[in-house]
Amino acid sequence: MIAKPRFYLIFPNIFDFKGGIQVYSIFLLKAFQDIYPEANYDVFLKYDKYNLKRSENLQFLSSTRFHYFGDLPRLLQTILFATKIIILAILQRPAIVISTHVNYAIVCYILKFLTGTPYWVVAHGLEVWDIENNATKLALAKADKIISVSNYTRQRLLEDTNIDSEKIVLLPNTFDASQFKINPKPTYLLKRYNLTDEQPVILTVTRMGRMAKYKGYDQILHALVKVRLHVPNVHFILAGKGDDIPRIKALVTNLNLQDCVTIAGFVSDEELCEHYNLCDVFALPSKGEGFGIVFLEALACGKPVLAGNQDGSIDPLAEGKLGCLVDPDNIEEIADNLIQILQGNCSNPVVYQAEYLQERTIEAFDFSQFRASLAKLVGGD
Repeated sequence: MIAKPRFYLIFPNIFDFKGGIQVYSIFLLKAFQDIYPEANYDVFLKYDKYNLKRSENLQFLSSTRFHYFGDLPRLLQTILFATKIIILAILQRPAIVISTHVNYAIVCYILKFLTGTPYWVVAHGLEVWDIENNATKLALAKADKIISVSNYTRQRLLEDTNIDSEKIVLLPNTFDASQFKINPKPTYLLKRYNLTDEQPVILTVTRMGRMAKYKGYDQILHALVKVRLHVPNVHFILAGKGDDIPRIKALVTNLNLQDCVTIAGFVSDEELCEHYNLCDVFALPSKGEGFGIVFLEALACGKPVLAGNQDGSIDPLAEGKLGCLVDPDNIEEIADNLIQILQGNCSNPVVYQAEYLQERTIEAFDFSQFRASLAKLVGGD
């Protein structure tokens, strides 16, 4: 790397929405700026708007220039987004271009073809498991490095493509461990949700979009019919936002679960840790998760975690050593394992060792570990 490099980072957005890709993008930028504080940074945000109110928690170096395209009509947005990246890169010659979504790999490939600029692409989950667009496939294959966020996604890429295995490196998701503590159930949340301190609580925090049914919240609702027969006072809190909420509410009514389900809506960062502390088990039996940062957060709060065994959820749970992995399509299995966890007889007793869960999770996935791993990847470039 040159003495004062310029980095180009291409993100979908980081200010107006916080999904897994957005959180990963923020941590990636922060890690680069820790490693190269003297560098110049150009960050291209396809969907963020210029005048958007930013979180006070997001602090970046003054040498960071953000380029916003969210105010433009969709077709013009795509054209100007790609054009600006290419023209600026021809003029500025960045040391490297990194895209945190595979859809922007084509721009990176064009740029490399024109100028020889190396590029990396981050591979998360569903978006790279079954790529149909041939141009996107080619751009991914031509990347200098593909950063996979989980072993599962890396294996899927190796099975589904002819990409050189040396090119696909692992840089797992991370989280800010200082934000997640082991604490008693917060009194104000017990009051808000009309719960008692002894009441068993199942928590899910996820996006609830019509395209996100793979997250498994339907299965939990169906499983709850059986769970409440064995744990009568159980309560399920489903937190998050999305356009699938009206259908979910109808499903709750159809299953006659209105008295034991709360659809809590969006939970702010300020209240997230306290929601984890409110629950007795965090459940997200997904089958399309690239990794699942929420698992790290729940484990860092010392909570038992139930997840699916057919996607990247396997990684944060250390192949099941730190939690309970189930068939995400098997409602009976989900119900039985939730009952066992809540009744204190889970087959994996580690789930009740709060400090151990927290220590192992921080040891493997804390931001300092992520930054050190990134430094090795960049240094070895």
